[in-house]
Order: sequence, then C-alpha cells, then structure tokens
Amino acid sequence: MSRREQIKMSPDEVRAYLAAGRAANVATIGPHGRPHVVPVFYVPAGDGLATWTYGSSQKVANLRRLPQATVLVESGEAYEELRGVSMECDVQIVEDTEEIVRIGTEMMLKMTKGSDEVVTAAAQFIRTQAEKRVGLVFQPTKVVSWDHSKLGGVY
Repeated sequence: MSRREQIKMSPDEVRAYLAAGRAANVATIGPHGRPHVVPVFYVPAGDGLATWTYGSSQKVANLRRLPQATVLVESGEAYEELRGVSMECDVQIVEDTEEIVRIGTEMMLKMTKGSDEVVTAAAQFIRTQAEKRVGLVFQPTKVVSWDHSKLGGVY
C-alpha cells in the first residue's frame, strides 16, 4: 500500500474532521486570474461546508463570475500530527434571507459551543447581519485528505 493510501481518510473520517474544525481557507479566482485566498469560519453542510459573508466581498464577486473554489481545512504542528482535507467545490451563493439566518445561527452555535442562550441573545444581530450577507455552500467535486497519525510515527 502506498503512503498516500495509508494516510487517506475515509469519507466518515473526513466528515468527522470537518465537523470538528472551525476555520477553512477558501481560494477563488480573482478578476485578473490569480488565486484569492481568505479564511472563513464554517459549519458542515452535507459532505461540504457552508458559511456566510458580506455580499460585497471580493470572494463573492469572484464566485459570481466563476462559482468554483478550492477549500482547505488543516491542522497539526509536527509532521506526525498533520491532518487535512482539500476540496475542489462547486459553490452555491445563497441569497434567501431565512437560509442566511439559518447558516448564521448554526455558525453562532458552533462558535459558542452550542450555547442556546448566546444564540437567543444574538438572534437580532444575526438577522440584521443576514440582510448584508450571502450564504456560501461548498459542494465538493473532488476531495483529497491526509492524516499522518495513521503512519504510527514511521516515515
């Protein structure tokens, strides 16, 4: 078995890894053909991710031109700890306010570790923010994953 096959995560491991993460780097193609890479907080959405962002952001302008992105979620400090998922994605831009509120509420729940009290207190803030934002749903078309801990310290 190749090293690549040894470190590859199963689909269930990928879903669990993404569910445990908070931040992803999103690469879109800018107006001059260069990659535009930005960090976003996210929530899982099926096999992909969802987030919200200002509708006037550069990443949204890029996605309106070409609704494709590469998303990277990674972790680890030492080689034997490196884990990550890179996904080539088709991206849906969500403009329905109620769906944007839902995404924003899920993100707030994740960021506050499930505190319903905080989310209830922030409900008006979330709704006000949703009016200026769009949702982004990243659906993977290709997934590459790695978990170096599967090598057991042998390289």
